[in-house]
Amino acid sequence: MANIAVQRIKREFKEVLKSEETSKNQIKVDLVDENFTELKGEIAGPPDTPYEGGRYQLEIKIPETYPFNPPKVRFITKIWHPNISSVTGAICLDILKDQWAAAMTLRTVLLSLQALLAAAEPDDPQDAVVANQYKQNPEMFKQTARLWSHVYAGAPVSSPEYTRKIDNLCAMGFDKNAVIVALSSKSWDVETATELLLSN
Repeated sequence: MANIAVQRIKREFKEVLKSEETSKNQIKVDLVDENFTELKGEIAGPPDTPYEGGRYQLEIKIPETYPFNPPKVRFITKIWHPNISSVTGAICLDILKDQWAAAMTLRTVLLSLQALLAAAEPDDPQDAVVANQYKQNPEMFKQTARLWSHVYAGAPVSSPEYTRKIDNLCAMGFDKNAVIVALSSKSWDVETATELLLSN
């Protein structure tokens, strides 16, 4: 990796470690390899959102051309959010694409992702199914996002009704992750979710 990128990442890594947000357990960053090309980030789900109480792991890959090009970031922790793929963890956020500026840092990336969790942009979705639910049935979206936060990110328990539906389908021998995806994308209708599971 280019020297400028390594020096810059080392400096930014220290900035995150010393930040107020890290001391309050809001953001975190760890090295994956010794040459600073891959990092593991973590953000806390923001308060008063369905993600509250959850911890979200991020894969951060630093390009050779950093800081002139943005880091490649994706969610490792599964999440139900209009701007994040529920399948791959890919993120739709302007600063990780064409709105990136060389003055931005790892800390601003982590804080921007935390802000995205608190303020979704359903008109510029990464996941059309989630965005559709967000717009047409906000209450179901919140419950679904909260359930995903509980199952995948360690947030406090959510809807007992949704949990019961998951348990019932798992008892039929389906994989838990597949069941959660099917129910979430089929508006928690057991019949259509079962059809989807049987067709895969």
